[in-house]
Amino acid sequence: MRRFLLLLGTLCITAAFVIGGAAVYVYVAYTSPSRLAQGIDLVIPQGTGVRQIGVLLARQKIVSDPLIFLAGVRASRLDHSLQAGEYHFPARVSPRQAAEILASGETVKRFVTIPEGLRSVEIVARLGRVDGLMGDIAHIPDDGTLLPETYQFSYGDTKQGILDRMEKAQTELVNKLWPKRAGDLPFDTRLQAITLASIVERETGIAAERARVAGVFVNRLRQNMRLQSDPTVAYAVSPDLPLDRSLSRADLKFDSPYNTYVVTGLPPSPITNPGREAIHAVLHPALTDELYFVADGTGGHAFARTLDEHNRNVSRWRKLRADSNNN
Repeated sequence: MRRFLLLLGTLCITAAFVIGGAAVYVYVAYTSPSRLAQGIDLVIPQGTGVRQIGVLLARQKIVSDPLIFLAGVRASRLDHSLQAGEYHFPARVSPRQAAEILASGETVKRFVTIPEGLRSVEIVARLGRVDGLMGDIAHIPDDGTLLPETYQFSYGDTKQGILDRMEKAQTELVNKLWPKRAGDLPFDTRLQAITLASIVERETGIAAERARVAGVFVNRLRQNMRLQSDPTVAYAVSPDLPLDRSLSRADLKFDSPYNTYVVTGLPPSPITNPGREAIHAVLHPALTDELYFVADGTGGHAFARTLDEHNRNVSRWRKLRADSNNN
């Protein structure tokens, strides 16, 4: 009996050493840096289990042994906390750090920039080419309802979600700026303001000119003059897709409520999606008595108060264009 008890004690001590040694080995392996040479982004699909996550990490050398990762995660009680998404794992990250990253839910932040002055159909097409955005778009929003900006998103977010955020951002911006608008503007509604801003956006890409261009159009509206804006003609001729050619003289006579060469006042709705600066410019136009502007050949515009002055500016622009074509 004494021998039996001695043998049993020896076995228990040996087992304790083995178990303790194994636990130490797992702990050291779980907390030691990996062989990952440089940081890497990895997508963990929705519904992936802990064991499979370990396999995915091992394939990318984020962890050396998926079983060590599994054991460490379970011992740390993180097995129900790991979340799907796209994560960044720095170089030489340990399995424990990798598990903590996955449990944090702090996914990689992606960004999509939508330039000012695009039609909604162009914005939808751009979103369709953005890697990491998923799903279909229910319908193409009306022009003038989206705010062009840089938007942050995570892998797996939806294209429709970005559009919804753009619509919300535009509504919030207009609601904020509208009560602070200048007095005595020649339009009464937010839609009219966005419509004029969409024209200003297409007329100039120079920030310093926006308020001045807006001032010209405001003056023309006040005097019941036609806006005679080329971008409105392009929209009238091709309302569904951007016009892929130069305007012709015949286009200027095209019968459409969007053609401001043939109708007086504003078009019935925006021709593009203006940015916040163009919207602000329309609500706070430059105080000027100018009624005309034309390209100056340098990317900007020459402004004029009288038709004679404007005609001289047009002549200079035509000469510059002719000289450029000859060269």
